[in-house]
Amino acid sequence: MMSGDELKVQLEPTDETMQEEPAGAPNEEPAIEELQGTLAAVQQELEKKSAEAAEYLDNWRRGAAELSNARKRMLREQEEARATAAQRVLEKLLPVVDDMDRAFAALAEDQVEGEWVSGFRAIQRKLQGILESEGVAPIRTEGQMFDPALHHAVTHEEAAGYDEGQIIGEAVRGYMLRDKVLRPSMVRVAKENHVSNARGETNEQDCRH
Repeated sequence: MMSGDELKVQLEPTDETMQEEPAGAPNEEPAIEELQGTLAAVQQELEKKSAEAAEYLDNWRRGAAELSNARKRMLREQEEARATAAQRVLEKLLPVVDDMDRAFAALAEDQVEGEWVSGFRAIQRKLQGILESEGVAPIRTEGQMFDPALHHAVTHEEAAGYDEGQIIGEAVRGYMLRDKVLRPSMVRVAKENHVSNARGETNEQDCRH
């Protein structure tokens, strides 16, 4: 059994023990510095990867936008090609309609009710139905003022009862394809009536005297 003095000697720290305890303290600073360096490297790598991801996303968005625009452009070009093809077919039908109109206008009175006439009128109605279903409509000319966007002047004539620039008559019927001119109307246009103007000036002078 140990005495009190022996126990006291064991509990009291020796010089060797006192020298060993603080030895671990200086090693903590390099470990912290190494951890901070690792965190900085991870943060730098994370920022680099984030920048690359943002660049990839931006490139993807640009590619998606270009693909969408290309698809829209292709659809628009296809629609324009179909519209152009349809317009060409309709333009080729118009002379047939013109010929039928002229033929019916030249019929003698005793031929108007003939069976063959009824058959051709049925064909004419079918043609007109096809044109209407495609959005084709005749251009109005009767009583209208001359519009170079819709009409082509065949002649300019003095005509009583018409104002200058007013359409006198229609030589060839024009047609619209929806909001576009398919074929302009060929028309006769009234010009200034010099005889009427001269008479008006003479009457005005007589009234003054």
